[in-house]
Amino acid sequence: MEVVYAAPGRINLIGEHTDYNLGFALPIALPERTVVSYSPTDTDRIVVRSDREDGEVTIALDTAPGAVEGWAAYVAGVVWALRGAGHEVRGGTMSITSEVEVGSGVSSSAALECAVLGALVTAADLPIDRIAQARIAQRAENEYVGAPTGLMDQLAALFGEAKRALLIDFKKTSVEPVYFDPDSAGIGLLLINSRAPHRHAGGEYAARRTACERAAEQLGVSSLREVQDEGVEVLDRLADPVERRRARHILTDNQRTLEVVAALEDSDFGQVGRLLTASQASMRDDFEITTDHIDLIADTAVEAGALGARMTGGGFGGCVIALVADDTVGAVDDAVRRAVADAGYNAPAITRTHAGRGAAAVSRSR
Repeated sequence: MEVVYAAPGRINLIGEHTDYNLGFALPIALPERTVVSYSPTDTDRIVVRSDREDGEVTIALDTAPGAVEGWAAYVAGVVWALRGAGHEVRGGTMSITSEVEVGSGVSSSAALECAVLGALVTAADLPIDRIAQARIAQRAENEYVGAPTGLMDQLAALFGEAKRALLIDFKKTSVEPVYFDPDSAGIGLLLINSRAPHRHAGGEYAARRTACERAAEQLGVSSLREVQDEGVEVLDRLADPVERRRARHILTDNQRTLEVVAALEDSDFGQVGRLLTASQASMRDDFEITTDHIDLIADTAVEAGALGARMTGGGFGGCVIALVADDTVGAVDDAVRRAVADAGYNAPAITRTHAGRGAAAVSRSR
């Protein structure tokens, strides 16, 4: 029996670094997907191949953190986390193909994790709901790979829907679809890949998380979400100005996320755009996770007529998203390309995108 399972990449419309602070985020699944073909056998290992790498990697079913490194660690991590949750995993062969670009901030890692997990779960007919699957995939990334990411990427990959954004409340671990179809309103969602790989595994992502945890501790709460309703004035109690800025981004981006949802309900894409731009400023000034390259792209897009633009993803590179009226798309595209070239950066990849489907079995045959 072969199981073929696919999971998408994602972009986050707004709500950055809010997931591990138990706040709100509003991602969409992308059309691009990672596909895993899995043929189980009665062996004690999984042999895995990727269309992006030479050779194959053998993963023992009793693998443990540190045993497998590189891209295959995400596969091994899923095996380890699934077994750790008390589920049996069979050996076999696994091949991976992907349209999701690595290192651009669209969560190729979660796409891989969720596709691998979906294949294993489907093959064994395991009764694991999508929330539980998201937690298993997150544990694989956190504890096996060693990246201290929140739960947003996995939830977006698993719950994605066409023409829907996903309002995620991380305190409740709930996912609420929100109608999101800017194309029907004559608005394009541009994904601008800076071609500068985002790099947060080296410590910057972890440093931001630590700063938020310290801020919460100083405020006497377990997470910053607990002071959300008190407003940013509560942050005056923080002695460290850096921690104050980090926490301010979280509180204000949570609020902006809810305001974007309200604006989408009114089809007010002008307001959505203004909130995206405000989030970009907050990530730049308070959370300090953008780069000069990213700032140039976002600023240029807005100056050329975009309704709004912001970096998406963990930071320090990756992609910018921009909401642009149909009759302005060409001007924004040209302006961004000129500005980037004049600054001496590599040419960006600019595509129009939309909300796509979440993870699902592609086929199951005997």
